[in-house]
Amino acid sequence: MRKFRRSEQLFKRSQKFLAGGVSSMLRASSRPLPLFFETALGAHLVDVDGNRYLDYALAWGPLILGGSHLAIVRAVQHQLRRSQTLGAQHELEIEVAERICQMVPCADKVAFSNSGSEAVQVALRLVRAATGRRKIVKFEGHYHGWMDNILFGYHPQPPFRSGARPELATGGQLPSAADEVTVLPWNHLEELEACVRERSNEIAAIITEPILCNSSCLMPLPGYLRAMRELATRSGIILIFDEVITGFRVAPGGAQSLLGVVPDLAIFGKAVAGGFPLSVVAGKREIMDLISEKRVIHAGTFNGNPISLAAARATLTVLSARDGAALRSIRRLGERLIEGIRRLAADAEIPLLINGVGSAFHLSFTERTEMRDYRDTLDTDIRARDAFLEAMLQEGVYLLPDGRWYVSASHTVTDVEFTLQAARKALAKVKG
Repeated sequence: MRKFRRSEQLFKRSQKFLAGGVSSMLRASSRPLPLFFETALGAHLVDVDGNRYLDYALAWGPLILGGSHLAIVRAVQHQLRRSQTLGAQHELEIEVAERICQMVPCADKVAFSNSGSEAVQVALRLVRAATGRRKIVKFEGHYHGWMDNILFGYHPQPPFRSGARPELATGGQLPSAADEVTVLPWNHLEELEACVRERSNEIAAIITEPILCNSSCLMPLPGYLRAMRELATRSGIILIFDEVITGFRVAPGGAQSLLGVVPDLAIFGKAVAGGFPLSVVAGKREIMDLISEKRVIHAGTFNGNPISLAAARATLTVLSARDGAALRSIRRLGERLIEGIRRLAADAEIPLLINGVGSAFHLSFTERTEMRDYRDTLDTDIRARDAFLEAMLQEGVYLLPDGRWYVSASHTVTDVEFTLQAARKALAKVKG
């Protein structure tokens, strides 16, 4: 722990005054302890002890261009000289909204918020107003924010029981919130079809991550999302894609453009402003117009604030340039990294499964050769994962505590080669 002495001191001090010692609970699971950082520049981090790391956490995803990207820094500095926040209208709102509508297939109009959790609440309010129905269908392991009415489907009890009441996820969560949510296993079309067949007149929306980035980056089975789209259309149910992670990361138009399935509404966050707080609800005109018709209230002092929108305009300009060249480059680098790690694990005879795409993927230490749903992710070798993560940290590579990897526009081929050398050593330590 001598390498992290200053972080250890700060964490002890933090625990005296900050609930949990961190500002978001998941950060507390970092091993060997939550590190404190001084800089995040490009693809590199420096902690308070002076240790330097290659960064594949990217602030849990938002730093799609890397830390303190020059285009974003210049845009924000320019805007700060003009206004900090306005609580009123400004032209950047229009410019960023237009750009998103040009890039995202489902977007006729958008509404701005500040976090993914907020944007999900806007979307749920919209679908209930649009349909006159109350029920929301979600899936096990899919995360749509920390609010009471949607935080369900974690650590389910086997086997799956159709119609079972969702289990509460946290102390203080209102038990009545479970009345309006149905939780199903993902990638099981027959379960979704049965639910819709029995309760279509109650269901306002189906909400899903199109790629399950919050649980091992699982991919949808071939045809699953398209069947979900067709089922929702036939039943008058609104389909919501939660693209808080996949939006402006897996493709310029999000997973919906990558996978070729267009929802009615989509939620964006993280990458859209390159590290500044901004979330977006984007969708069909007839649904979004419920806000302009004042049938649905959408409010917030910091909604559409000029600092975040200046960062978003800069980020989206870079990502959309040359027909999305930056994201293609990110994916190629990530795919090179994935194949390299797979090869190293095979050479070391360590069972390892990698799910996802080049810009967002996950490592699972498991004998499984494929994962279909969230329950498949619950029997992996956590000890091997944690040993690998700690070994990578010692080699100068910073990763998220759940085994997820993000790649940015600041990463290079040299970074990938460095990472693979580190992974070779880390896998050797895992094998013992």
